[in-house]
Amino acid sequence: MLELTNLSNADCDVENLLQNNAETLPAILREHGLDGIEFMRCAPWDRRMYPEELIKGVHLMFWPTWLDFWRGDRAALMAELGSEKNIRAYYGSLDVADWVEAWKQNLRQAAECKPHYLVFHVAHNRTSEMYTREFSASDEDVIRATIELVNELVPEIPQGCRLLFENLWWPGLTFRQPHLAAMLLEQVNYADTGFMLDTGHLMNTNLNLKSEAEGAAYVLKVYRELGEVGRRIYGVHLHQSLSGMYTREMMRRHQGTHRSLSWREGMDYVLHVDRHEPFRTDAARWILDTIQPDYFVHEFLQRSRADWESKLRTQRYALGFL
Repeated sequence: MLELTNLSNADCDVENLLQNNAETLPAILREHGLDGIEFMRCAPWDRRMYPEELIKGVHLMFWPTWLDFWRGDRAALMAELGSEKNIRAYYGSLDVADWVEAWKQNLRQAAECKPHYLVFHVAHNRTSEMYTREFSASDEDVIRATIELVNELVPEIPQGCRLLFENLWWPGLTFRQPHLAAMLLEQVNYADTGFMLDTGHLMNTNLNLKSEAEGAAYVLKVYRELGEVGRRIYGVHLHQSLSGMYTREMMRRHQGTHRSLSWREGMDYVLHVDRHEPFRTDAARWILDTIQPDYFVHEFLQRSRADWESKLRTQRYALGFL
């Protein structure tokens, strides 16, 4: 089992986490006994700051809202984004083929890192649906569209690299319908597929959770209900999110409204729902002991190097590693 942490090469991470120092990342991994990182490429790759041998997985880019663009639903796109200029800014083009090429380019960039695995988000939502959770697309709609998209991308997936589909709480892969998870693996034309189970995202699908123990028990309940398909969970993004009270309040407050959100409003909402907090109790250990993934990632929202290391220590202590 490889023990990893998440890291991007966005400017904020280079400055706030690595402090523009190539020695920081190896030092943090040594200090906390980690095997490497799950990397997200947001900028040209500086191999000095992010050595290839430390990159074990790559998280692919994603667009939270994409199904309407893929389907060519111009009316829905205009309602969501307001103008052709905004559509072009969001997807990089008005042409779906150009957008697919951007995916392929991201896969070629990922291949340069020679990772063990890739992570692909399987979800879609319109910002106008975020507060209310009254979704226009079903889980099956998103799964079927994801199968279509991924099958166009398969030629660019580096051979010998696992493609792991990650769950969210939006329509798509939520793990609450095992037959849809199975369909995703069966119909994607790439042999080495599986899942990256995100524990916090799964907890976000249950608004009644009050404690880490309840959260971990819920994760394991859903895992057991997956049956045989659960054996294809090869990785775990480990963190906790107990945001049901906030989510319910926002649903109550915005009932009946369907206003598209600004980028800032959407991010503020997501950060309140998807908290990426470390586990502080041994409930974390229940998850790893039961699933026994090949990779697990301490996945946090890190504000500084000190914050990052504090969260690593907290969760590693909860796991009994300290």
